[in-house]
Amino acid sequence: MKKFTAILLMLVMVLSLAACSSSTNSDSTTTKGDEKPIIGVTIYKYDDNFMSFVRRAIENFATDKASLEMNDSQNSQATQNDQVDTMISKGAKSLAINLVDPQAAATIVEKAKAADLPVVFFNKEPDASVLASYDKAWYVGTTSSESGVIQGEVIVNAWKAHPEWDRNGDGVMSYVLLKGEPGHPDAEARTKYAVDTIVAAGIQVQELELQTGMWDSAKAKELMDAWISKHGDAIEMVIANNDGMALGAIQSLNAAGYFEGDKFMPVVGVDAIPDALEQIKAGKMVGTVLNDAKNQGKATFELAYNVAMGKDPLDGTEWTLDDSKAVRVPYVAVTIDNIAFAEEAYK
Repeated sequence: MKKFTAILLMLVMVLSLAACSSSTNSDSTTTKGDEKPIIGVTIYKYDDNFMSFVRRAIENFATDKASLEMNDSQNSQATQNDQVDTMISKGAKSLAINLVDPQAAATIVEKAKAADLPVVFFNKEPDASVLASYDKAWYVGTTSSESGVIQGEVIVNAWKAHPEWDRNGDGVMSYVLLKGEPGHPDAEARTKYAVDTIVAAGIQVQELELQTGMWDSAKAKELMDAWISKHGDAIEMVIANNDGMALGAIQSLNAAGYFEGDKFMPVVGVDAIPDALEQIKAGKMVGTVLNDAKNQGKATFELAYNVAMGKDPLDGTEWTLDDSKAVRVPYVAVTIDNIAFAEEAYK
């Protein structure tokens, strides 16, 4: 009887150990399956007004889904290249890259391809040939020309509604233009298509100044200070490639006594960032164009997350890809008449 009891106890112990082993393996599998994928993200520079909102959107949509390896490239392509190498070495499952220099896209693709990693470029568009060269490369952004056309339409409508803005009554819109980074697709397209749209509407124009403010408020203020000193009230319209520069121009105009009494200067930007919306409500900015930071961030994260998980980039999303493998988030004109719509984009 004792021998039988001992054998029985041994069997119970063996079965218990097997059950523990099975339970441990099961728990390990579950933990591994619940791990968040690492997504490597670079922003060309954190202190860019618009990109700060795209970054926030990416972070918000990543909550509880993925671990983000976020990087400020500080407007240095060499720094960004090193960051990509580091993200790959840390086990990123996909890359989301806001290029410093769009011409460097091929270098990033080479790094991604060598690691067999998918890459989603966003906001600064690589050449279509670069995207076509790698089956795991995509782009999220906008149609650059669209923002220029819409900005031009905002200017045309406002100019026609306010004949008093033509101060000397010569029927010609004398403008200054604050351009973004030279060579940047958005800067080139906004500059061209905004003015082309104004001219196509039958309005004669005179370009008093066109210089780059590099998307920067402080630089734009310096330029506007110089232009006011040089041209004074001969300036009849301020066109800015982005709201950051428009805000810098408004700072300069405020200091020169504009927006007091009857002294007014129309300023139009692009991006519809919250500070610009406040200036529209204050009557110091005519309008802007919503560059939808929230949806650009959402689309960027969703594509990067899907491919990190081994899924189709569009799986479960509302987005579509065009012939150049790009998701295009539409622009929207913003004036005081639809300011609430633009404010909603930042909630």
